Amino acid sequence: MMRGLVAALVAVCVSTGAVAQTKGKVKPKVPAKTAAKPAAAAKSPVSASAAPWQQLQTKERLVEIITDHGTMIAKLYDSTPLHRNNFVKLVEQGFYDSLLFHRVIAGFMIQGGDPNSKNAPDGSPLGSGSAPGERIPAEFKPNLFHKKGALAAARDNNPERASSNCQFYIVHGKRVNEQELQGQMGRITQANPGFNYTQVQKEVYARIGGTPGLDQSYTVFGEVISGLDVIDKIANVQKNPGDRPLQNVRMKMRMLN
Repeated sequence: MMRGLVAALVAVCVSTGAVAQTKGKVKPKVPAKTAAKPAAAAKSPVSASAAPWQQLQTKERLVEIITDHGTMIAKLYDSTPLHRNNFVKLVEQGFYDSLLFHRVIAGFMIQGGDPNSKNAPDGSPLGSGSAPGERIPAEFKPNLFHKKGALAAARDNNPERASSNCQFYIVHGKRVNEQELQGQMGRITQANPGFNYTQVQKEVYARIGGTPGLDQSYTVFGEVISGLDVIDKIANVQKNPGDRPLQNVRMKMRMLN
């Protein structure tokens, strides 16, 4: 499976002051006499020594991905709830612990999550495994794109472009200019005529890179927010002709919030 992968919350609080009107005159409403209440304690700021993910104060789910080459922290998008919930479930079950990044291609992506990789002999081909259950329906969003660090779902060539229920990849990619992005538009607009890259997306692709050839074809459901250098390290390990690392690169995951 997946060998064909070349594919603020603003809270508004309105307080209304109560007044009492008497014979045409307006005066403040006097509340009944009550015992004085202690002032509410000020909300403690996040300690400067807190972990980076704690300083974010995000409500999106965060997952820690520990590898032989370092640790990454990824956030899971609320706008792709099917993929988010499935990923959280697997992480909490320990599904990914000791699995391999079994396919790595510098300038493209690093792929893992095949359950068959846990005890796979050295050099054996991987990528066909899945978790119990069905594929995950595609959740394509125009604002979610394959920039470096994007966390996305692998898939086979099913016509619905539904995702694997366990295998994922993290984008390594390369820098992309606007002309190259325009070259992707013909492919994307066939299925989504209204799609267009925003100026921000163009700038991100030019600055940190990515793999736009997968946009709107594979579901992006999160992004690495800490540890982008770990992607570089894994993507550049020595590998065999099938893109499997010569030395196993294992993972372990846990939810942080």
